[in-house]
Amino acid sequence: MLELRHLRSLIAIADSGKLVAAAERVHLSQSALSHQIRDIEAHYEVSLFERTRQGLRFTAAGERLLALGRETIAAVSAAERDLVRLKGDTRGELRIVLECHTCFDWLMPVMDEFRRRWPEVEVDLVAGFHADPLRLLSDGKADVVIGSKPAKRRNLHIAPLFRFEILVVMANEHRLRNKRRVAADDLRDETLITYPVPEARIDLIREVLEPAGIKLERRTAELTIAVMQLVASRRGIAALPNWGVKNYVDHDYVLAKRVGTQGLWSELYAVAAKGFASRPYFDDFVTIVRDTCAAQLDGIELLTAQGEAG
Repeated sequence: MLELRHLRSLIAIADSGKLVAAAERVHLSQSALSHQIRDIEAHYEVSLFERTRQGLRFTAAGERLLALGRETIAAVSAAERDLVRLKGDTRGELRIVLECHTCFDWLMPVMDEFRRRWPEVEVDLVAGFHADPLRLLSDGKADVVIGSKPAKRRNLHIAPLFRFEILVVMANEHRLRNKRRVAADDLRDETLITYPVPEARIDLIREVLEPAGIKLERRTAELTIAVMQLVASRRGIAALPNWGVKNYVDHDYVLAKRVGTQGLWSELYAVAAKGFASRPYFDDFVTIVRDTCAAQLDGIELLTAQGEAG
């Protein structure tokens, strides 16, 4: 009765805490995942979960099957990688360019896990800010770009990762501190603190300010901590991903506000030349990014193969 797909579902539920997010991770509808869980519970005559205000909590029986799942899936994945190695030489390199520079916050554990799984592959980061990261792929100076979705090109493979919300960050004493959300008009006469990247790559400018005919004075800083220090010192506002500002907000260093009623959302993709994407470790890298971020980053939504949030 118990199959690998059941164990993968239990792991997805444990990592996400919610059925809807777990269903997306295992490519099922929420109703199909619920039916799958009920079948397991009926077969073994046990309950696997308790519902709480914080989400699903595993019972003792659920914890036992979850432990089995983590052990079994890890062993199966390791065996599958070994089978790939037996078919040929898997040595190579993985040079990563980050278009989204707050991605450093979650990339380190991803790289650690990738090195553990593929120790024969050399992993490196292509440092610096690049006006045209995709050009590095065609020039042979990088292998993967993590950033926004590019226009379709015949020679590119585009792997969806996840979508996230961009928040406006301000000092605790800011004039907008009592607003639940901010609109374009609220930001007139502000200084916008950003990374040193072209304005076309800044979502707040492209999606919110330009349509409203608003142009802000801009100041740049290369490090997130520097951006935060400038914001806290009332030198301006910033617009950053929810995961990039969470610790600063939790420690009352700055405030973060939603943009508009629906929020300002952006998406991340892993883009590689099609030739590189055929290497056996590329798909595993994408899986590690999705699984790690789904487990560690609050408020993100995994994207489907069509680039839609589940």
